[in-house]
Amino acid sequence: MTTVRIIGAPTDYGANRRGVDMGPSAIRYAGLADQLVSAGIDPVDAGDLAVPRAEERDPDADTPSEWNAKFLRETADVCGRLAEEVSDTLADGSVPLALGGDHSIAIGSLSGSARGAEIGAVWFDAHADLNTPTTTPSGNVHGMPLAAALGIGAFADTEWANAPGLSPENVALVGLRSVDGAEADLLRERDFSVYTMSDIDERGITTVTEEAMATAAADVDGVHVSLDLDWLDPNEAPGVGTPVRGGVTYREAHSAMEIVDETGSLRSMELVEVNPTLDQHNETAELATELAASAFGKRVL
Repeated sequence: MTTVRIIGAPTDYGANRRGVDMGPSAIRYAGLADQLVSAGIDPVDAGDLAVPRAEERDPDADTPSEWNAKFLRETADVCGRLAEEVSDTLADGSVPLALGGDHSIAIGSLSGSARGAEIGAVWFDAHADLNTPTTTPSGNVHGMPLAAALGIGAFADTEWANAPGLSPENVALVGLRSVDGAEADLLRERDFSVYTMSDIDERGITTVTEEAMATAAADVDGVHVSLDLDWLDPNEAPGVGTPVRGGVTYREAHSAMEIVDETGSLRSMELVEVNPTLDQHNETAELATELAASAFGKRVL
């Protein structure tokens, strides 16, 4: 039986709206462990990383003057500790499942998953998350984790943020519909595989996800799956900080996660951007638990 180790990273340092730090609690309360058991998984909950409140910290401390990146010191600390947890989990033969928190935690997940290994990544998200501290329009690090892990731009040689075992040719972004100008330039210039919502409409979620997983899994040790709940349409997942209309449906999301499982290449995963203060009856957290179960093998029959 596969063991999945649940690691909470209750941070809202990277977001522009408070409340997402309660995401791990909301996801657990929604029945994550029971959903994983129903998928034939043995869940082990490692609890939450200790994360000081953003209100108690200076968002500009230790940030280079030419950078626009809020709470960079705190993000580095949390992601460094998460990377250790993810790496140790893999060394023990278990699969790490990180719970955000905002999407900046992916810096730690990717770094830990890529430690001593070559990995791919599939980014299920409305956003590309390829901004850097010198291109970001907001300074919010939850829009930068993929750039950070790949050492792009200002993140070059930033050891705590980089995942050397991850290369752009093994990264696939699925469901994009909100991309900044600098990110669009990177997506055109680099070897990313990019699937917008228009691609999903035209080709179907099954074909797109199969291609994305195949690209990410080519000649690597495994695939990290990053699932931002704003990938779904806000009508399906209202409890997110940066909703964008026109996302995937409930059924499309489950189909995609079922394909993730069927490939047999899932190495690590995270669920991010569940904000219970913006949710309705905890339905976004409940959806997160269901999608995790599908990614780990739960089926109707």
